[in-house]
Amino acid sequence: MRFDEGVPLARHTTLGTGGPARFFARPETIGELEEALRFARERGVAVAVVGLGSNLLVADGGVDRLVLRLGGELSAVAVDGERIVAGGGAPNAVVLHRAREAGLGGFEFACAIPGTTGGGVWMNAGAYGGDFAQVLERALVVSAAGSSWLTSSQLGLAYRRSDLKHGQVVARVELRLARRPPDEIKATTVELQARRKAAQPTNKRTFGSVFKNPDHELTAGRMLEACGLKGHRIGGAQISPKHANFIENAGGARSEDAVALMSEARRRAFEQFGVQLRHEVEFLDLSEPPPVA
Repeated sequence: MRFDEGVPLARHTTLGTGGPARFFARPETIGELEEALRFARERGVAVAVVGLGSNLLVADGGVDRLVLRLGGELSAVAVDGERIVAGGGAPNAVVLHRAREAGLGGFEFACAIPGTTGGGVWMNAGAYGGDFAQVLERALVVSAAGSSWLTSSQLGLAYRRSDLKHGQVVARVELRLARRPPDEIKATTVELQARRKAAQPTNKRTFGSVFKNPDHELTAGRMLEACGLKGHRIGGAQISPKHANFIENAGGARSEDAVALMSEARRRAFEQFGVQLRHEVEFLDLSEPPPVA
């Protein structure tokens, strides 16, 4: 397995921002993943996984880490009765396709999540009333200390979060689904995708939802819209004119531009509604916006 140096991460993130990784590798087996983690431990560098690059903001100056993108058998998908067994690098779209072919329902919500199953477990990704906690039976988590199968409760899955830390890699997941006619699965997926396309900037470069929905009558997007932030721009990044809980790369954006927009959005939401918005996106070697005082 190759360990490349200085690979620009902008090409691996959906927003198209981020500097180079100190090391970059593409493990395709559990053995190669374990080799990569030993490599990082021996050199004293942290580990991060990029998945498909959504829900991620990477420091413009680069990251002093080994960055992994899982492939091969670590992105393969198989059907086992009423279970789907998938590598942590398997795209949600591929998993959903295999589930529909097998007549297994319950994963339709993932048609709105442009990431991988490993990333889905990492943040308990969800949409339209569904999330990974509802379908995850267990996940194989590999770290430099070893590997273990963990259930949803052991992973600490909660609203858009888990207890996983960088250096712990979701190598494989087992999803427990239920029998459902493929035509019904397809109809539900088509409906959800149409709703997503109508409401979200699916044809723009974004990293997905910026903030978690607060405990408030307004969603994060509606709150920021009420603050007059649609279309607000800093540098090459702008808050989407279509949905205020998305930040678009409007041309030449930097991760710092997106962070500055997030800071402004949090400030206005606090001033107008008294709400501290919490970010949903993961930061990689990037300073997070401070709480609003």
